[in-house]
Amino acid sequence: MSIGFAQNGKIISKKQVDLSKTLIWDRISQENELHPDFEHVNKLNFYDIIYQSDDHQVQGIIVEPKKEGEHPVVIFNRGGNRDFGRLTIGTLVMYTSKLAEQGYVIIGSNYRAQDEFGGAEINDVLNLTETVKEIDKADSECIGMLGWSRGGMMTYIALQKSDMIKTAIVGNGPSDLFDIARDRPKMETHDFAECIPDYWKNRALELKKRSVVYWADELDKKSSLLILCGTNDKRVNPEHAEKIAIELTAIGYDFELKKYETDHYFTNYKNELNELLIDWFDQRLKK
Repeated sequence: MSIGFAQNGKIISKKQVDLSKTLIWDRISQENELHPDFEHVNKLNFYDIIYQSDDHQVQGIIVEPKKEGEHPVVIFNRGGNRDFGRLTIGTLVMYTSKLAEQGYVIIGSNYRAQDEFGGAEINDVLNLTETVKEIDKADSECIGMLGWSRGGMMTYIALQKSDMIKTAIVGNGPSDLFDIARDRPKMETHDFAECIPDYWKNRALELKKRSVVYWADELDKKSSLLILCGTNDKRVNPEHAEKIAIELTAIGYDFELKKYETDHYFTNYKNELNELLIDWFDQRLKK
């Protein structure tokens, strides 16, 4: 049955997830009881969803507090591409469960199967602003965004194309894909060229479309940004954060850049990262 006419963002299916039956359970529990550092997830519900985006059925995940009431929303943009770095319950437990516990609905997308690395699948992110209207506990007028790595690029593009995002956080996100192609040539040949349509024919145009340093003045002026940078990042050169900071400063954009001596995943700064996320969204998103 064709559903191409279905409303963008509409939830097609929604299934609650039993955390004890997920792959992350063994990492966060001991003798089938949650480790003290993760007892807070008892206050959360997790759901797998399929939602409509253009002509695609896209898989996503929702995390919401069990506490009644309407809560601000944070859209989480995953890193990686295609099957690498797929969004899982475990991703959201590790990166956003402390935030959710503080009274936020988290929603994320795995993007459509035909990943264009910052192309048409940006609609799969933007259409989540419609999806949240179907979530009883979500305040659909109060939406923030969090993107890590490639998800940071998606966040920049979302701020270019939408005025629905009140504030955003980018963690170790690329700001200039020309630099990525130079520093990581295998990523250009294996990822950019395979994902981006007609890549070699339109290389310069397509890289610029995905590189915020070339259109920083097009970001939603009413929004704001927190940029997080790991100075020991081996996947996205810390210079990416510096380059976009220069552009944002030049146009007087509302942003902050924070640097930490850590890697791409903030491995030894997880507690500080949780505090940063909660503090920023509490100040910039909560009413």
